[in-house]
Amino acid sequence: MKFTLSWLKDHLETDAALDDICERLTAIGLEVEDVDDKAAFKPFLIAKVVSAEKHPQADKLKVLMVDTGAGQPVQVVCGAPNARAGLIGAFAAPGTHVPGLNVTLSVGTIRGVESRGMMCSEKELEISDDHNGIIELPEDAPVGTSFASYAGIDDPVIEINLTPNRPDCTSIHGIARDLAAAGLGRLKTAPAPALALSGETPVKVKLDLDDPALCPGFALRLVKGVRNGQSPEWMRRRLTSIGLRPINALVDITNYMTFDQGRPLHVFDAAKVKGDLVVRRAKDGETMLALDTREYKLSAANVVIADESGVESIGGIMGGEHSGCDETTTDVLIESALWDPMNIAKSGRGLGIITDARYRFERGVDPAYMIPGLDRATELVLQLCGGQPCEAVVAGNAEIPAKQVDFPYSEVNRLTGLTIEPAQSRTILEKLGFTVEDQGERARVTVPSWRPDVDGKADLVEEVMRIHGVDRIRPAPLERLNAVNGRILTLLQIRTRAAKRALASRGMLEAVTWSFIPKEQAMLFGGGKPELALVNPIAADMSDMRPSLLPGLIAAAKRNADKGYGDVALFEVSGTYESDKPEGQRRVAGGLRRGTAGLAGAGRSWSNGLKGGGKPVDVYEAKADALAVLEACGVPMANVQIEAGGPSWYHPGRSGTIKYGPKITLGHFGEFHPKVLEALDVSGALCGFEVFVDALPEPKKKATRTKPALDLSPFQAVRRDFAFVVDRAVEAGAILKAASTADRKLISGVNVFDVFEGGALGEGKKSVAIEVTIQPAERTLTDEDFEALTGRIVANVTKATGGTLRA
Repeated sequence: MKFTLSWLKDHLETDAALDDICERLTAIGLEVEDVDDKAAFKPFLIAKVVSAEKHPQADKLKVLMVDTGAGQPVQVVCGAPNARAGLIGAFAAPGTHVPGLNVTLSVGTIRGVESRGMMCSEKELEISDDHNGIIELPEDAPVGTSFASYAGIDDPVIEINLTPNRPDCTSIHGIARDLAAAGLGRLKTAPAPALALSGETPVKVKLDLDDPALCPGFALRLVKGVRNGQSPEWMRRRLTSIGLRPINALVDITNYMTFDQGRPLHVFDAAKVKGDLVVRRAKDGETMLALDTREYKLSAANVVIADESGVESIGGIMGGEHSGCDETTTDVLIESALWDPMNIAKSGRGLGIITDARYRFERGVDPAYMIPGLDRATELVLQLCGGQPCEAVVAGNAEIPAKQVDFPYSEVNRLTGLTIEPAQSRTILEKLGFTVEDQGERARVTVPSWRPDVDGKADLVEEVMRIHGVDRIRPAPLERLNAVNGRILTLLQIRTRAAKRALASRGMLEAVTWSFIPKEQAMLFGGGKPELALVNPIAADMSDMRPSLLPGLIAAAKRNADKGYGDVALFEVSGTYESDKPEGQRRVAGGLRRGTAGLAGAGRSWSNGLKGGGKPVDVYEAKADALAVLEACGVPMANVQIEAGGPSWYHPGRSGTIKYGPKITLGHFGEFHPKVLEALDVSGALCGFEVFVDALPEPKKKATRTKPALDLSPFQAVRRDFAFVVDRAVEAGAILKAASTADRKLISGVNVFDVFEGGALGEGKKSVAIEVTIQPAERTLTDEDFEALTGRIVANVTKATGGTLRA
């Protein structure tokens, strides 16, 4: 929303400086985004051409001697056809930046003659598009003074950022009302127009709608005998300063009313309207050539104004070219209507039309100002174009019952902490246009028609607070509670932090990747469901919600490799999507390593194990990372099982699945399938993992959070080695599990230390050697105890795997 300072002062009587106004606007919630104080026009001076001689080297150039009011005339080379002695215009000295040319002047030589400045055209000073000659001022223009001040182009322009809930401040009058309530002046209220009406408007209006809310009211007035031409300079200057292009007086009046009063209007050339007007839904396939010279294809979702010839206007958004006003217009129909904000927003978005009218109607204009706004616009038409106005035709009922809110004054202190007297709260609300009926400790407040955003007492507190001053709210610490605080974070939040810390401590860098990936990648990683496709993706390669973190991490690793950083270890703890239901969103900790980015370090090193480079990453790094996440999240590692193989995007022989018992899957890890890497256009050693943080079992609740006393056995641990001959297909994990369950009280650890194949073992056989740690807790074990335990270990392994103890 843009406006000039002088325009604001049409509605606000104030002596406040520009900086004070801008500061107060931001303080009351109308955030100032930009201020153009027009300082760029200050160097331009009113100057008089003393003499104009033909340039000795160019027929179309003249050498001027210019009086700038400083005493000694200045020599200027000029090519304007109207340059002559005695002309008074605008002069720019060397060092001045000319906005229309976007250049900074310097002393120059043109065809051998020195030029120390320039006489400017209107286009060079961004007054208009006229570049046919230099500016000509009246003979009484004061030479040597500021041209910007004389021409009125030094009026500062203020731009504010409006939140969608403040439609009242889409008008300069509404902004002035807020500033006056904030103590920055007095609001000016213009008297109601006094119109001498003659006759009735012959064009009738019919609201032919299945839903009356689409157009609650429609007012139309004929003004006969107008003279449409250029609007006055003051109006053109104001419209130009806020970025609008003046067209003609009738159109400029509607644009002026849109910003001045927040009341969008439309004008029809009455001679081009055939028959009566009908407000209806458009027919599928109907088209309209709009004022922006584009043809729009309409549907039943659009509400239009039509006559016997067809569609003349898209209601509340844009008028049609056919019935537009031009210099031949003599009779005009002025329309002032109300439109449904939601329909306006959907229609404007569907058609791709952005206009100032749509901006206001989709936020909600003042319904009570429909007819007064028509009268105000008629008054401007009579002042600028003349004519004879007729009685207005009104269809529908624009009256909306006023909202009333019960307002306890104590709510201000309860919700904001501010101590404001009831009388002061009442004064603030009344200055904002509310009607306050005092009832002692509370009040009955009637909400003005221009404030659709106010519904309850909290909204009234907000109004009092922002005008009184949000900066007056003093920070205060929260009350300290006597009880010991409980846990603030949820278990999932705690585990998310623990997973990030664990992976970072393993030399991995956290990445944040997009939640959207191409459909082809989603299908590679088990996704691509129709319900997870985005209706309106921000890019063609971000069409689907990700089923896995790995595509984004692989893409990030590839980008790093393309820039010369091939050895990277990345992780992310975030959401993945299995369906469009809440339970289909999962919290996953995923990561990958590329090149030589193992736990021991990355890159070329004499100690990395390979000549000329480091050891490439493999499935075991991914497994270690995944298990580190589980351990950091507090999962009992003794109950974790590893099964060979994983999802289809992993290498079938170099991947694994992590389970907690036979049914609960905690994650997957491994090297990636070559076909997946080829589809992603990725090369090099790559391994990764994903752990489902939200699937981890909850820890058992303890009676106390205090750690128990450390209880160490006073007896020496004993280690025994066993070698079992099993089929090659038997997993070492099955042997470890069988051995550890022989006696859970005595056996504290089992690990594999040797695997041997071939030789005398026979075809398809292998030998797996394990070390069993035996930790007595109550007494020293005898030989008989060891023999019994050994027998149970061998029996368990034989039963579980079919293996035999190697001789």
